[in-house]
Amino acid sequence: MLDTYTTEKLQQTLRNSIDRGEIAGANMMVLKDGEEIFYHEDGMADIEQERPIAQDSIFRLYSMTKPITATAIMMLLERGEIDLFDPVSLYIPGFRNQQVEKNGDLKSPIREVNIQDLLNMTSGLVYGGEDLAGRRTDELFRELGSRLHGDAPMTTLEFANRLGQGPLSFEPGSSWTYGTSADVLGAIVETVSGRSFGTFLWKEIFEPLGMRDTGFWLTEEQQERLVKVYQTNELGGLLPYTDSHLGVVNRMDREPAFESGGAGLASTIVDAAKFTTMLINGGSLNDVRLLNPKTIEKMTSPSLTSRQQESFAGWHSLVGHSYGNQMRILTDAGRAGMIGSVGEYGWDGWLGAYFTNSPQDNLTFLFMVQRKDAGTLPVTRKLRNIVFGAL
Repeated sequence: MLDTYTTEKLQQTLRNSIDRGEIAGANMMVLKDGEEIFYHEDGMADIEQERPIAQDSIFRLYSMTKPITATAIMMLLERGEIDLFDPVSLYIPGFRNQQVEKNGDLKSPIREVNIQDLLNMTSGLVYGGEDLAGRRTDELFRELGSRLHGDAPMTTLEFANRLGQGPLSFEPGSSWTYGTSADVLGAIVETVSGRSFGTFLWKEIFEPLGMRDTGFWLTEEQQERLVKVYQTNELGGLLPYTDSHLGVVNRMDREPAFESGGAGLASTIVDAAKFTTMLINGGSLNDVRLLNPKTIEKMTSPSLTSRQQESFAGWHSLVGHSYGNQMRILTDAGRAGMIGSVGEYGWDGWLGAYFTNSPQDNLTFLFMVQRKDAGTLPVTRKLRNIVFGAL
């Protein structure tokens, strides 16, 4: 267990963030050597209904979905069903005859996008922006949203095909940009496995690990435990946020046609801890093995070339880190803007869900919150600094 001083600092730091109106509530967990050594919850899951955060509260993961998608791809890789240099067009026809934007013109790329490009965000796919690729992606997300509740919602495969039919922002492998690559990876899992992405994840990852509260949609009972999303107003207060960002249904009350490999899952902190423990254990949890240790080593290693790293270095809050397989990896603890250990890896979501695994310390830190545009909140760094500083 953590000592009393550290425990009190963690509890007070979280309470201060709630009192300042930064967040409505959150829970956090620390595991050491696979065992829980700290858990704390505070604040509200629903301010209006006066429903407090609980250990079984369900949070939308958004981009914390991405490492789970990467795990699914690594399972296919380990089984010999895919190769990292397979062109994406082998599985997603929309990526055939793709074009890349160069100085305002569209040209054929030097080579096709491959699976490794998708895993490392070096594909040229983006989330939006001012160039043609960004504008086309913005248009596609608007169409995805407009069809979300209609009779013909966009499917996982249609979305991936439509992404492929749009232009790339740069030559595959020549740069790094955070984008929609993980959504295409989910579609590849569907094509290779012959099952929906959600079914694959349930059968191959969630059910074996006992992650009963993790998925792309929630039952009526689970919806009662879903944490409400909040946004800050001009006066510094919190207001409910109900939009379905990036094609993810806010209420998660229906089985979606679009199962987003980059943003679509919801989970509890307990379920998330089962996944992160599997990773830090070298691919196994209890008597269940999903991946072998060598595959986990590959998955959690920096994967960017020096040229790609130059583009990633523009993410100022991740100075001292590199990237690979849908996760950040700490490579220089001295330069990082937080206390940590070399080799530490993980990712976070748009609404604030966050995890990091530190193999060097055999430690996991999990923090779950739901606030619009949270990214990595200052309170997240403050909390993990307290934990790592106490080691």
